Amino acid sequence: MSTPRPLDGAIGSDLGRISRTSLHDTIVNRLRDMIIEGALEPGTRLHEGQLGEQLGVSRTPLREAIKYLASEGLVELVPSRGAVVRRFGRKDVHDMLVVIRELEHLAGRLACEAGSDAGIAGVRRAHDAMIERYRAGDRLAYYKLNQEIHTLIVELSGNAALAHVHAGLQMRLKRVRFIGHEGPEKWAAAVAEHEEMIAALEKRDGDALAEILTRHLARAWDRVADMI
Repeated sequence: MSTPRPLDGAIGSDLGRISRTSLHDTIVNRLRDMIIEGALEPGTRLHEGQLGEQLGVSRTPLREAIKYLASEGLVELVPSRGAVVRRFGRKDVHDMLVVIRELEHLAGRLACEAGSDAGIAGVRRAHDAMIERYRAGDRLAYYKLNQEIHTLIVELSGNAALAHVHAGLQMRLKRVRFIGHEGPEKWAAAVAEHEEMIAALEKRDGDALAEILTRHLARAWDRVADMI
């Protein structure tokens, strides 16, 4: 078998060949990470042959993984072009951030009212793990824990409809939220806001948490507006 060829702009050694265990999930996660980190930029066509050769997988599971990413809104299936990494315009991003900001404002209030002690302790564990990744300079692991914290707070609200809408928007904003941490100053500012969040949540101060989440997501737009 020939040596797999790297994709243009790929992330190098992190993209080794995939084992057959949990193949679908592994391919989905790998492609999603490539999109988040920018190895597959918005507008990039996903060539099944090239990707399959690089990752060491056949076209069938790769095609299913691409369809799954399309269902998440990260990929578009375009007639005559095939699968393309979805590109969001400035207004698209701004509009989604406005909505997710309002959703998390509500979620913060509800989480402090309805969240269990065990659930809040779970957010604290994710927060502490995120801070460890921040100190280690591991941006992707930090980012994933960061997003998990937002999801956990929404889940603590106990509102399934809220969680459903939030999950869809958060998935589409993955790349945008990731680039919002580029540069030490932006990253440090985001971490400081998360420190405020966990403190308010543990005090069950719904008004404070709602305000912090609103401010955090308003600043998220400020951090990415000049990069879109």
